[in-house]
Amino acid sequence: MRIIHTDEIKKVVSELCKKACYVITPDMKEAFIKATQTETSPLAKDILFKLLQNSELAEKKVAPICQDTGMTVVFLEIGQDVRIEGEYIEDAVNAGVADGYVGGYLRKSVVAEPLFERKNTTNNTPAVINTKIVPGDKIKIKVAPKGFGSENKSILKMLVPADGIEGVKKVFLDAVKLAGPNACPPMVIGVGIGGTMDKAALLSKHAAVRSIDSKNSDERYAKLEEELLELARKTGVGPQGLGGDTTAVKVNIEWYPTHIAGLPVAININCHAARHADAEI
Repeated sequence: MRIIHTDEIKKVVSELCKKACYVITPDMKEAFIKATQTETSPLAKDILFKLLQNSELAEKKVAPICQDTGMTVVFLEIGQDVRIEGEYIEDAVNAGVADGYVGGYLRKSVVAEPLFERKNTTNNTPAVINTKIVPGDKIKIKVAPKGFGSENKSILKMLVPADGIEGVKKVFLDAVKLAGPNACPPMVIGVGIGGTMDKAALLSKHAAVRSIDSKNSDERYAKLEEELLELARKTGVGPQGLGGDTTAVKVNIEWYPTHIAGLPVAININCHAARHADAEI
């Protein structure tokens, strides 16, 4: 049994909030560089270079990649052999988010209640926290601030099995076209297939922050990832919606067993910043 105090969790979450908002991930940067070499539109190529320049300035000057520093999504993988001491873990995570956003001078975009008053909480809490118990004696933390230019373009569709692969492709293509320039492309697109309504949505969120260098371990789904990426490319939306080949740099699929009568499909889009940062305690 390994003991981890929530003070450590709070500190790590705070630092990850700032890192995710200031520093573009190396795989995303590499994807932009590759895209500048394959993009056929001169305007789109110029935009890609400007996005790279923006990311370099953000990291150098310790400033947000984008002014929308998002609603903070936190993924926790807690080893079953860990004992957590201190305060309630979700309170610690939210304290870390508050510290990171206030201390890091990041925009606070969360309102305390969604429909009537919509009063700002002033520290970007509460976070959306997803917790999973896993083998081992460590805690893995992924912080993924989610801007709503892209989040607002999410789609969830409850298909039937007869819709099949073509049905999934249609849902995907409708989502990309609906997102257009509003999701700040080039996008990273997460696709969740299977489970129930809520499970498909969570799968898509996980997929949207999976490494660009990765591919689905099932070759059938890995092939579908490539097919969907090509569909996105053919829309011609391009970087920042001004036309070109690079509408998306990656499509990731996560899947789960489902009911004999169902085929849930969720699409979650990340903007060009695709913010996320990870740590292990």
